[in-house]
Amino acid sequence: MATGKDRQKQLAREHYERQMQRRLEREQKAKRNAIIGSTVGVVIVIGGIVTAVALLGGEDPATEAAASPTASAADTASAPPSTGPKPYDAATGTCEYVKDPGGGQVKDVGMPPAKVKNTPATKTMTFKTNQGDIVVELDNAKAPCTTNSLEFLAKKNYYDGSKCHRLGNDKFPMLQCGDPAAKADGKSQDGTGGPGYVMAEENLQGAQYKRGVMAMAKTQAPGTTGSQFFLVYGDIGLTPDYTPVGTITKGLDILDKVNKAGVISPGADGTGAPKETVEIKDVTIAGKS
Repeated sequence: MATGKDRQKQLAREHYERQMQRRLEREQKAKRNAIIGSTVGVVIVIGGIVTAVALLGGEDPATEAAASPTASAADTASAPPSTGPKPYDAATGTCEYVKDPGGGQVKDVGMPPAKVKNTPATKTMTFKTNQGDIVVELDNAKAPCTTNSLEFLAKKNYYDGSKCHRLGNDKFPMLQCGDPAAKADGKSQDGTGGPGYVMAEENLQGAQYKRGVMAMAKTQAPGTTGSQFFLVYGDIGLTPDYTPVGTITKGLDILDKVNKAGVISPGADGTGAPKETVEIKDVTIAGKS
């Protein structure tokens, strides 16, 4: 027969197990909502780990959001609903860009051309920042619509003068950029700015977000990729819902330096505007035709 002391031990153990279960659920929820998007009204995702749904956000605000952690690559790699923008059509060599229904602060530079080329297979994107150059090899073969959009925005000087507004942490190691309206001062609700159009996600089959990946932020709904993106300096266990558009070939040391400096005012998820400001001065994209 169990003694009173045995009963106390059992109750203590059950209490501890319940605490651990709640903690695990909170961490899973945080990862799910890690990447923010660029639309107003979505409390952010790529968002850090909780409030990132406004095209990649944080536990409170606007950056891109995440999908269910149980979603499989096959599920998320499927075409978006018929009501959303259509993915790349290899037969016609076209992409569909549609007006962003989510609103937000828009820097209108027009729409990218629908006709695109998925050759050359790669293109080189160079971000000239106040911290030095960050160079990314874009996967034009697997993400032609996204690459085409980035090239269009670069030519329109869309990113010039913008600041990377959200820095993650050890559990969510990424730097989010691409909101032209972001102040990155630790006070403003950044992550709501965009180009006024959205596109379908690409290259999702088997997508992983490991150190060196550049991926696009979005809201929770499919077909909501805009101009915001996140640069990964660690490994993030996100579900394959965010377009992996390229690989960082130069500048990871800059991200490490910014990460080391930390954030100005950490949100509930530990993410926030970086203390070490990263301002994009100019963006160029080159590739052999």
